[in-house]
Amino acid sequence: MSKPIDYDAPRRPAVEAEDDGLEEIKARNTAAQSPRVDLDEAEAADNFELPGADLSGEELTVAVVPMQSDEFRCTRCFLVHHRSQLVARPDGQEVCQECS
Repeated sequence: MSKPIDYDAPRRPAVEAEDDGLEEIKARNTAAQSPRVDLDEAEAADNFELPGADLSGEELTVAVVPMQSDEFRCTRCFLVHHRSQLVARPDGQEVCQECS
């Protein structure tokens, strides 16, 4: 049975790969995984602020329209759709075509 191929690993000659001992392989795997990289990305995301991202002083100006008589609310995705998107279900649930 042949060894599985890791296509993301750097290429090495087959002779060199077969000579590695179990300890060497474990040491290489633990050295390649560094938690510091993940911590740095998390810190960078916390400290990163988009320009104009402070919307605390903004007021919503969108008019909310109630559901119309020719619309229904899907019981799976909870979005409001036109009746033309309604799929007939034997259990009586109103489901849209995308969720059926």
